[in-house]
Amino acid sequence: MPDLPEPPPLLPGDFYHTPEGYLVFTAQYHRRRGQCCRNGCRHCPWNFRPPAPAPATK
Repeated sequence: MPDLPEPPPLLPGDFYHTPEGYLVFTAQYHRRRGQCCRNGCRHCPWNFRPPAPAPATK
C-alpha cells in the first residue's frame, strides 16, 4: 500500500461538530488540503457532487 501524505494539522475554523456529534470539515480546511477527495463533502470548495444514482428499473 503506498504511503499517503500527512494531512495538514487542524487549525481554528477547520471544522465544527453537528448537533448529532459529527465532525464536519469546512471549506477552509479543504482548500488547505489542496485537492478534492470526490466524496461530496458538505463544504467542498470545488463544488463536487457525486452523480445521482441511476433510476430503478422494473
